[in-house]
Amino acid sequence: MDDNTFDVIIVGGSYSGLAAGMALGRALRKVLILDSGTPCNRQTPFSHNFITQDGKPPKEIATTARRQVEKYDTVKIFNGLATTGVKTETGFEIRTAAGEIFVAQKLIFATGIKDIMPDIPGFSECWGITVLHCPYCHGYEVRNEKTGILGNGDYGFEFSSLISNWTNDLTLYTNGESTLTYEQKLKLEKHNINIVEDEIEKLIHSNGHLQHIIFRNGKIVPIKALYARSPFEQHCTIPESLGCELNDDGYIKVDPIQRTNVHGVFACGDNTTRLRTVANAVAMGTTAGMMANKALIEENF
Repeated sequence: MDDNTFDVIIVGGSYSGLAAGMALGRALRKVLILDSGTPCNRQTPFSHNFITQDGKPPKEIATTARRQVEKYDTVKIFNGLATTGVKTETGFEIRTAAGEIFVAQKLIFATGIKDIMPDIPGFSECWGITVLHCPYCHGYEVRNEKTGILGNGDYGFEFSSLISNWTNDLTLYTNGESTLTYEQKLKLEKHNINIVEDEIEKLIHSNGHLQHIIFRNGKIVPIKALYARSPFEQHCTIPESLGCELNDDGYIKVDPIQRTNVHGVFACGDNTTRLRTVANAVAMGTTAGMMANKALIEENF
């Protein structure tokens, strides 16, 4: 193999990609991890619900992981953005934004997703700090606080029922006319969950820590945490260009061992699932790495 040829190229060097790299490195595979350095949770101050790492800053966990993976001399980590990928007779070719070309027999995409923020001033600044997507990751830290849900319809109802486990001071903000059914409204009221249909003008915060919601009608309410599920797009379009299928929610379709529908291509982490936790990303990455190695063995033995 030359310096630009690998057994496996992993696109994405956060938790899932690094876990895949470690599994492959320990399997004596020549591996390249391409990392653009823009993880989804780069604004989140602390990571939770990951055993042995609970309460640590995400960057600290990633830095430790990268340092451990770099100890394996079969793994090379390259700082760069993968922009295109093509199928070849022997595998795949990946090109970076700077023009580097790398080839491999197998690909693993651990590229995450890009959240699309609503046009509400203050929202993006609070994202991952006190505007939250996951109660299992952050709910304990804002338990029993004055909490809101930004949502409507079935999603707003279902998310409100979930978050009611963490606080009794909960309001559903529909940001416009409610699309809840009559039965859903009755059930929310039964559980003392308020429904506010006023349109939001902006969020007032201090360094990402929510203080107030200001509505377009001039109304102001205090708030400590706001849950929201923003729409998203795939951070990397190469899987689709190679023919990888997406499901109805926009995630890359994978089977239980992280294989996509394209032979030789695996995917893992946030680009494949709604369960956006560090622990889950690591588990999926480890599986993808092991299964990519197994596929190489089966094809070459």
